[in-house]
Amino acid sequence: MPGLFPERVSPGARGRELTFPASTEKGNFKGDSVEFWGQDGETLVRCEITRSALDDHFGGNGKDDLSAIRANRRDIEGVARRRYLAGRVEKDGSVLIDSEDV
Repeated sequence: MPGLFPERVSPGARGRELTFPASTEKGNFKGDSVEFWGQDGETLVRCEITRSALDDHFGGNGKDDLSAIRANRRDIEGVARRRYLAGRVEKDGSVLIDSEDV
């Protein structure tokens, strides 16, 4: 349930914004996630959502993850934006959404 536990904006995130100007999702066949891209100013930010999060919360069926992310784009992007602005990013600056994050 997105937004159940809203995350605070990190003090270092003031003036930053994460937008999603294009649909760029693609399956990450090396792992267990779907990758999509956000943008903060001129910086591209890699975002990923695990297939388990798609299955558990967004109607994924383990086979057609791209349809699940496309059908729930606004909610998924909202989760990614909240995590990014709260500073909850991976060491490489990317955003990973797992089932417990939703």
